Amino acid sequence: MAAPEPRPFLSGIILAAGASTRMGRPKQLLPLGNRCLLQHVIDAAAASCLDEIIVVLGHRAEEIREILRLPASRVVRIVVAADYAQGQSASLRAGLRAAGPEACAAAILLGDQPQVTGQLIDRVAREYLSSEPAITRPVYSGPDGGRVPGHPVFLVRRIWPEVEKLEGDQGARTLISAHPQWVSEIPIEGEPPVDIDTVEDHQHAASSSH
Repeated sequence: MAAPEPRPFLSGIILAAGASTRMGRPKQLLPLGNRCLLQHVIDAAAASCLDEIIVVLGHRAEEIREILRLPASRVVRIVVAADYAQGQSASLRAGLRAAGPEACAAAILLGDQPQVTGQLIDRVAREYLSSEPAITRPVYSGPDGGRVPGHPVFLVRRIWPEVEKLEGDQGARTLISAHPQWVSEIPIEGEPPVDIDTVEDHQHAASSSH
């Protein structure tokens, strides 16, 4: 019997380079339960099917690097986007450039979304692997019946050169707006994971985690 085809190699890119200007201090290091905010996202990626994890740091990178516990179960690389102040596009480029040459796609995760789970990442990954569209993303139902797109967003390798053209705070959403025909969406039940941007966001997340 022939050996089964190996599953395509998937990278995870965690964007965590921002200066947390609305928070007033590095939100990557904020305590949430027994871990810092960014650790939650790293641990979720490690609990998923992703084959490697790339953490993109920028603002106060060394301070953040020192507190992280990198999982032994995955290849984990920390890269520093020297030009992170130019916006998310710089961090996204740095992450994709650090991905292994065998990666067929990358899951883009945000370092300030601690509610993202390994199960969610796997669900989006299965949808990507079923037909390998250019872009795969989850979409939630908003409280008013609207649609709320979320993360992770899977980007197939053949469109990574398009990321090189992005500027400032442009990211995957810019590619989606420019090329809606590239996108496969997965309806997800429940509330979308929240971004932790303000002190109030953190306080709410901390109280909800108890």
